Amino acid sequence: MRKTSVEIDERLIEQVRTLLGTSSIDETIDSALREVLRREARRQEVEALVNMDGLELSNEKVMAGAWRP
Repeated sequence: MRKTSVEIDERLIEQVRTLLGTSSIDETIDSALREVLRREARRQEVEALVNMDGLELSNEKVMAGAWRP
């Protein structure tokens, strides 16, 4: 953990605290940072699906099991 001093808009913190359901400034900032990381991971997952990264579409055995009558 790192302790630091920053100026933060109190209205902004209060709005984020309400949205996240947190009870302290520390918890609010920590939760907000985790949410940014979660959203980025989700964005990357969606991007991989859109680009079909990691899918074995050229593997006949995989594709044979993908289609059901």
